[in-house]
Amino acid sequence: MNLKGYVLGNPWTEPTYDVNSRIQYAHRMALISNELYESTKTNCKGEYVQVDPSNAPCVKNLQEVNECIQKINLAQILEPKCSTLSPKPKRFKWDQNFAEEDLLDVLHYSTKSWCRSYNYIFCFIWANDKTVQNALNVREGTIKGWERCNQSLFSNYVYDVRTSIDYHRNLTKKNLRALVYSGDHDMIIPYVGTREWIKSLNLSVDYQWRPWFVNGQVAGYTNAYTLKAYSLTFVTVKGGGHSAPEYKPMECLAMVDRWFAYYYV
Repeated sequence: MNLKGYVLGNPWTEPTYDVNSRIQYAHRMALISNELYESTKTNCKGEYVQVDPSNAPCVKNLQEVNECIQKINLAQILEPKCSTLSPKPKRFKWDQNFAEEDLLDVLHYSTKSWCRSYNYIFCFIWANDKTVQNALNVREGTIKGWERCNQSLFSNYVYDVRTSIDYHRNLTKKNLRALVYSGDHDMIIPYVGTREWIKSLNLSVDYQWRPWFVNGQVAGYTNAYTLKAYSLTFVTVKGGGHSAPEYKPMECLAMVDRWFAYYYV
């Protein structure tokens, strides 16, 4: 492959960084108190993934943390946490007989209490329409029904790669450009953990943390790193969630467009 570079968005990389950083992130975003954060950090010794069950103070602290964040939408902490709509919910029938009045019912229901997951309803309608599948040359019978997140992948494959940091470290030896971005309101893969594993690559700093702008407004923050012919640009997207372009499409388009054009973000 004649690889020139790669782009990663809120990437799952290593549990020690990705999951551990949720506690620190929750503290930064005022979801847990200073006292609880300091107590948890001390009692758990900074390890919140592989917890010793005999460490009662740590277990107690983590239970208290969970009480504070269990009702938070981890994908975007400012948005409501709602039940996930499946392709075949009891309330609606997902097939060619989905009538206009059903769609109006969905719209009426969603306006009463908006949740982002309600937007995905239209994905199911569109992707499971036979005319759409024919236009996309989907072979008939290959899928029973389209799903936005195919959970069967997790049961059909063995999860044996715990970390991809070694792969990232190998890539730093190549003549490559990397763009790694994070929605700064994502608590599934918090930006603080992403910054930590980037730091572990021992790259030289190209430029320090600074704001970047779209239409004269702060769109997030960025800093960049280099190692010989390799360069990595890290960017936060202000107000973005776990899939940042879904939440901030204009800002993310500007970000990636500038990166492809070799401009500083």
